[in-house]
Amino acid sequence: MAQAVEDWYQQMPIITRSYVTAAVVTTIGCSLDIISPSNLYLNPRLVMKNYEFWRLVTNFLYFRKMDLDFMFHMFFLARYCKLLEENSFRGRTADFFYMLLFGATVLTSIVIVGGNIPYLSESFAKIIFLSNSLTFMMVYVWSKQNPFIHMSFLGIFTFTAAYLPWVSKLLPMLHVIFF
Repeated sequence: MAQAVEDWYQQMPIITRSYVTAAVVTTIGCSLDIISPSNLYLNPRLVMKNYEFWRLVTNFLYFRKMDLDFMFHMFFLARYCKLLEENSFRGRTADFFYMLLFGATVLTSIVIVGGNIPYLSESFAKIIFLSNSLTFMMVYVWSKQNPFIHMSFLGIFTFTAAYLPWVSKLLPMLHVIFF
């Protein structure tokens, strides 16, 4: 069994493997109180005034607590990041990295700009970790590149990949209902 997990991990493309590893290590480190989440969250004031530029990256690595929601996000991250890197961006690792960088920049910009708009700033101030958003961005990009692939949700109903982002948003709600 350990060999199968090691083979699966080694067969991941480099960007996917790096991101999944960094996310798992960061989340486990925070769960074990080795790393404090207060040193990782996105805080534009600390980035600009105290030059804490690592916050621009680390907020994409922490998935809060280790629970079923974390497992779903790791599944989506490993699966759809790998599929994008192996298929849509085959042989273009730099382009895939640029897409992730562009997505992270847009997400960060939305939070920073939204945090400075009156009446919206209070709700945007609550967004301090963007890891879930970046994961769903990759699911969205994959589903738009493969809209006609048939998928199944827990064997209950089938849908095409174009609707995967909507179905994947149901998973956290089902987690709350059933667990």
